[in-house]
Amino acid sequence: MYLRALGPGLVTGASDDDPSGIATYSQAGAQFGLTFLWSALLTFPLMAAVQEICDRTALATGTGLGELAVKRFHRTGRAVLAVLLVVLIVANALNIAADLVAIGSGMHLLDAGPTWLWALLAGGIITTLLVIGSFARIALVFKVLCATLLAYVVVAILVTHQWGAVLSNTLIPHIRLDKAYLALLVAVLGTTISPYLFFWQSAHRLEEMRDDPEGGTKATPLKRQSRARATRKQRTSRLDVFTGMAFSNVVMFAIILATAQTLHAHGITNIQSAAQAATALRPFAGRFASAIFALGFIGSGLLAVPVLAGSGSVGLAGLLGKEWGFSKSVRKAPVFYGLVALGTVGGTVLSLLNVNPIKLLVFVAVINGIAAAPFLVVVMRVSSSRHLMGDYVNGRAANALGWLTAAIMAAAAIALFATGSVPL
Repeated sequence: MYLRALGPGLVTGASDDDPSGIATYSQAGAQFGLTFLWSALLTFPLMAAVQEICDRTALATGTGLGELAVKRFHRTGRAVLAVLLVVLIVANALNIAADLVAIGSGMHLLDAGPTWLWALLAGGIITTLLVIGSFARIALVFKVLCATLLAYVVVAILVTHQWGAVLSNTLIPHIRLDKAYLALLVAVLGTTISPYLFFWQSAHRLEEMRDDPEGGTKATPLKRQSRARATRKQRTSRLDVFTGMAFSNVVMFAIILATAQTLHAHGITNIQSAAQAATALRPFAGRFASAIFALGFIGSGLLAVPVLAGSGSVGLAGLLGKEWGFSKSVRKAPVFYGLVALGTVGGTVLSLLNVNPIKLLVFVAVINGIAAAPFLVVVMRVSSSRHLMGDYVNGRAANALGWLTAAIMAAAAIALFATGSVPL
């Protein structure tokens, strides 16, 4: 039952560790050693609370966040959300470009061919799979790709010897008040709590519910199910979400640990991409560990690209009152698939134009950092509405953690400017 329950939450958590996130965590470990390990204990409860709330909106209503926003907000609020979603789709396309370059770079490190060729092949294969593949097949591929991230746990175990220092830095925050440390802390928060995850969690859960015997073409909300089945579904879904967020943070922890014990220990502190981290590992951890590191971000990139393409598309299509979902045909959901293609094809084209992926990721981080708080406000307003959620409205703990996360992300957005981290 536990293994069957794993799905949307696991995929969402794993997709958060995409090549851009891996690069951020590698930079944290290389530049500051073990001092960032404690951040995994901070981000886990925040991520778990927010994604559980997003998941519960789908379970309670059988409706996506875009459609729920139409019911919850007036015309001005919907217009603001539409603008934010358009910005999110553009940011996701830029992120897709950087991730495709990372996939190509990883294949090049494995001596499989040039970067541009594999970036093009990955973009083409992913776009084709999303357009013509069934959702059941896509979901199975997602689950398989999640396993590739275990590579980072393996590398961390292979290279770590100072477990006492690891435990100390994990349990006791070692915060530095200099500009570089604070800017990177903001980047870590922005990477782990990204707006596209909110929409994907809800959308993937709804796709799963459509496959339930009661669902058919539409998801059946919990209030229309028997009490016993509704209770079991909520419990297994919550287990899935918490497992996925724990998995995401374990991978984050492992990447910081592995790079701290190798790159930082040997004075290599300037890491700007996942591929650069894999290359730098080779002299200290061996070719095997370097190859495993590369396989990890290749798999995570293949997982993250469709999630990035689908998340904003789901939200905007729902806000416009259009059909959406990979379980729908192109004929039934043309707007959704058009937006998905815009993200994947646009990202593929950008990846071939020799655009600096680091600059893209910095720009995307700024957009996500600024947009996270407004999107969290939308999520909290929807999930706090008894009219929409019924008996599944937020409890005190969910409200406290959800609004705390929104406040932290708002502070992080302000800090982006205050620390001078915004590229002008």
